[in-house]
Amino acid sequence: MLTQAPKGTRDMLPQDAYLWQWIEQEERLAAARAGYREVRTPVFEHTELFLRGVGDTTDIVQKEMYTFKDKGDRSITLKPEGTAGAVRSFIENHLYAETLPCKVYYLNAPIFRYENPQSGRLREHHQFGMECFGGKEPTVEAELISTLMSLLKGLGLKNLSVHINSIGCPKCRPVYHQKLKEYLGDRIHDMCETCQSRFEKNPLRILDCKEEKCKQIVKDAPVILDCLCDECSEHFASLQALLKARDIPFAIDPHIVRGLDYYTKTVFEIIMQSGREGLALCGGGRYDGLVEQLGGPATHAAGFGIGAERILMELKNQGLTPPAPSVTDVYVANLGADMRIPAFTFTQALRDQNVKADCDMTGRSLKAQFKFADKIGARYVVLVGGEEYERGAVKLRNMETKEETELPLDGAAEKIASILLPGR
Repeated sequence: MLTQAPKGTRDMLPQDAYLWQWIEQEERLAAARAGYREVRTPVFEHTELFLRGVGDTTDIVQKEMYTFKDKGDRSITLKPEGTAGAVRSFIENHLYAETLPCKVYYLNAPIFRYENPQSGRLREHHQFGMECFGGKEPTVEAELISTLMSLLKGLGLKNLSVHINSIGCPKCRPVYHQKLKEYLGDRIHDMCETCQSRFEKNPLRILDCKEEKCKQIVKDAPVILDCLCDECSEHFASLQALLKARDIPFAIDPHIVRGLDYYTKTVFEIIMQSGREGLALCGGGRYDGLVEQLGGPATHAAGFGIGAERILMELKNQGLTPPAPSVTDVYVANLGADMRIPAFTFTQALRDQNVKADCDMTGRSLKAQFKFADKIGARYVVLVGGEEYERGAVKLRNMETKEETELPLDGAAEKIASILLPGR
C-alpha cells in the first residue's frame, strides 16, 4: 500500500525531531572531545566489500543484506553496517598516508538489514559509530568504551554495564577452533543448519547462535580466553587495567564473539539491565586485519556502532526524554486582510533577529489566530493593525500574563528580541 511505510521502517516525525537532534549534538561533542572527525560514506557499496569484509559466514551476509543489480549489471548492497564503508574510504582516499591514528565518526548513518522487525530492531535504522585506524595499544578500545559510556551516562541512561572478551588473533584462534570442534563432536548434528554450516568454516560463530537448543549445547564449551597467545593475553590484561584506572566497571563474558567475522582480540558490548534479559545496546571491538584484507596496508583498527533508535527507546523507557522546545516564540496576528503584508514583513524582521516567529497562512480570523498561537505554545502575540498601526506602533501581548504593551513599530523587532534573548 503506497500510504504505508515498508515493513521494518519508521518515520521520524516533526514532534520527535528535537530528540534526534539532541542525541546527535551530544554524539558530536563526545566524538570531538576524543579527537574524532566526521566521515560520511555512501548509503550503498559494491556487494563484494561486505562479502570480503563482513564475512560470508555471518547472518548479515547469508540472510540480511539488501542486494540488487544496478543498470550497469553491478551487484550493489545497501549498507548493512558502518565499519566496512569507513575502511573502504580510509583506503581509497589514502588516509593511511596521513599522521596516524586516524580517528573518524559517523552519525545518523542509515543501516539496512532484512530481519524480523521487533523491539529495538528495524530493517532500516541509524547508527552512530567511531572508528580508530592506526592505534595498536589497548588504549584505543579503552578510549572507545570510555567515550561511549560518558555519552550514554550524559544522556541520563542508567543500568549500563560493560561486557568484554578477547577472541584472539590468527595465531591463537586456530587452537581454540580445534578445541571447540573436539567439544562439539557428534553434537553438531543436533544443532541448527546454520551452526552445522559454520562448523568447518568458522566454528567460533557457533557461539553466537540464538537458537535455544544450540545455546544449551555450547554453554559448557571451552573458553577462548584459555587459548590466547601471550600477545593477546597481555593486550586483554592491559585493557582491563585501563578500564579499572578509569573506574569503569566491567564483566568478562567469554560468550561475546560479535556477529561479524572481521573482529580480532577485543570485543565488547554495552548491556542494558532494565527488565529485559541483557539487551545489547551496542557493540564493537578490534579488527586489526580488515584494512589489509580489503586491499590497504596492514593497519591496526578498532571501533563500535550504536543505533539511534535503541538509544531513543531506552531514554523513553527510563522517562528521560527532555521536553520539546517551543515551535514558535512569537506569533504575529493581523487585524484584517489588508494587514497580511505588514504582518508577514514583521515576522521576517523578527526572524532576522533570530526569534522563532510565525504568522497566519490560512486566512484565519483574529480569534482563530489567537487560538492557534495558544495551541503552538507561542509566548507572545504581536497584533499588527488597527489604531496602533496607524500611529506607527504594534501591540505585544504576553500569552501567559495577558499583559499588553504598545511598542513603536520602528525598532519593535529588536525590542522583542531583547526580551526573548536577554544578554545576546
